Amino acid sequence: MEKEREKILEVKDLKKYFKTGKGMLHAVDEINFHVYKGETLGLVGESGCGKSTTGRLILRLLDATSGSVVFEGRDIQGFNRRALKQYRKECQMVFQDPFSSLDPRMSIMDIIGEPLEIHGLVSNRKEKEKKVKELMDYGGVSRNYVNSYPHELDGGRRQRVGIARALAVEPKLMVLDEPVSALDVSMQAQILNLFDDLQKEFDLTYIFIAHDLSVVEYVSDRIAVMYMGKIMELSDYEAIIRRPSHPYTKALVSAIPIPSLEKSEERIILEGDVPSPVEPGRFCRFYGRCRERQEICKDTETHLREVEPNRHVNCLLR
Repeated sequence: MEKEREKILEVKDLKKYFKTGKGMLHAVDEINFHVYKGETLGLVGESGCGKSTTGRLILRLLDATSGSVVFEGRDIQGFNRRALKQYRKECQMVFQDPFSSLDPRMSIMDIIGEPLEIHGLVSNRKEKEKKVKELMDYGGVSRNYVNSYPHELDGGRRQRVGIARALAVEPKLMVLDEPVSALDVSMQAQILNLFDDLQKEFDLTYIFIAHDLSVVEYVSDRIAVMYMGKIMELSDYEAIIRRPSHPYTKALVSAIPIPSLEKSEERIILEGDVPSPVEPGRFCRFYGRCRERQEICKDTETHLREVEPNRHVNCLLR
């Protein structure tokens, strides 16, 4: 009998609404998923779908409107300041922009060394310098840059510094918020390979957020597809890429460029109007752009449900 995999994180009915002049903006609207220890869960969707907000809710950089984020059996919504500090040690984030996420007034030594001092992991300057240089090695940053400043580094090296800083506190879970979208293609490949090596070295668990499904496919064990604050489909990467079920997932998969001289599959062009995220109503969010829609979809709210083993789809017609 196969041993049940350990869940390190569970997101339950998570919501985040922002108050606007026209009503409540539903940035994240009742999403559910879990992450197994040691895996990479890809979170993919177009800009504005709520995936980065989800990442910030998981780290509690934003407070949820309702719902829960359960890390190793503990709901982080009830953490006090001391418990939250410990949680931030175990869960770290790598941000999209490697320049704005680093303090321009601090040297690389101080940027990487700051979390070591905050969490009391070093006792003196000499110990800090030794640990920072080791972390630079893991991040693939030359030790020659230890006294440099962020503006003196290119985008790839700055992102490596951000990764080394996140590794400093020996986290169990890392939320990677579009960590390669600001880099050129060759540097993207290097950073993705670095993430893979670090995962094996430190037994890390990743939530990899991106808008590019081809990148998510490369790194993920399972993929969650988001649209307008909801998860449309959740399954293992092979099922998502080879046998997409939700109409939105099909459109995303059709947009992946395939290097082939043979005739490629049909590119699905999404047409129609995107509904307002402000007080969107109780109906299928994808209705206005769906090529397979039926009348029932217009007036019925959909929910993520299991349609076959290990595949969940948010669609009435599946």
